[in-house]
Amino acid sequence: MIVLGIETSCDETAAAIVKDGRRVLHSTVASQLAVHRPFKGVVPELASRAHVERINDVIEEALSFHPKVDAIAVTTGPGLIGCLLVGTVTARMLAWVKDIPIVGVNHLEGHLFAGLVEHPKLKPPFLGLIVSGGHTELVIFKGYGRYLKLGATRDDAAGEAFDKVANLLKLPFPGGPSIDKAARLGNASAVPFPRAWIPGTYDFSFSGLKTSVANYLKSTPARRRAKVDDIAASFQEAVVDVLVHKTFDAAERHGLSSVVVGGGVAANSRLRAAFQNESKLRKIRVFLPDRSFCTDNAAMIAAAGYYKLKRALHRGEKLAVNANLEIENWKAA
Repeated sequence: MIVLGIETSCDETAAAIVKDGRRVLHSTVASQLAVHRPFKGVVPELASRAHVERINDVIEEALSFHPKVDAIAVTTGPGLIGCLLVGTVTARMLAWVKDIPIVGVNHLEGHLFAGLVEHPKLKPPFLGLIVSGGHTELVIFKGYGRYLKLGATRDDAAGEAFDKVANLLKLPFPGGPSIDKAARLGNASAVPFPRAWIPGTYDFSFSGLKTSVANYLKSTPARRRAKVDDIAASFQEAVVDVLVHKTFDAAERHGLSSVVVGGGVAANSRLRAAFQNESKLRKIRVFLPDRSFCTDNAAMIAAAGYYKLKRALHRGEKLAVNANLEIENWKAA
């Protein structure tokens, strides 16, 4: 089955063609970075307008590589409601014109499938870490469509903390890549920023760390303050330390031999290196998507949609596509 995926949850307009949920035939992403950079953050109204302007071109490009598709998968949430509506309305109209099935996919579920499109031999069960600008969650991928959430952020997501700290350090937007770049030149031990371990849970918290950076900048005279590169490296290490160790501890406790990391923060070079190093020490396999599949993309949506569509057709279920759809079978531990 060949599925056209459409993703418009935030500030990337994306379309992809995926075969049988694993093989990416084409993927294209139109970034809105230039639109939002002057505001140091995503402006919802501008994002929605940019999607309207670009979505037809992005879909046409994808279909030019493979005009015949059997179904459509579209992101239905979470995300910016105006952006989601652009994608869902366009997808529903296209499905009606082509007279093919359409399925809605939750954005977080899509991030779990990002590793699957690149690693054909990867099969559930495995532990998934979703780490992005809006979400930080640990989820057991028990089977296609069956998930168990172990923990989530109690305040700021990791990516949100990167953006806010980058702003404090007067680094360019988006903050994640800027922190990553600066940290490569810095000393990660220069400033002893705290780690919020939250013992007894698999939850995360990064708001206090962000506040620690702000307090450090405010209370430390400029002449005694560490260099920006050192502050960036120290902050980044505090985030990575918690993400890596909580993830591997959860995998060991639940007897899982594979870990999949997805979301925009999974593109961070220090995070990727730390996961690979810990993988060797703990003898647990780690699957990291290519950076192009870490950030928002439609290939992961098409992959998740393929499996969801197969289940629905097998059960004779009716498929409804509405913005802001909750993830089915996403149960808390």
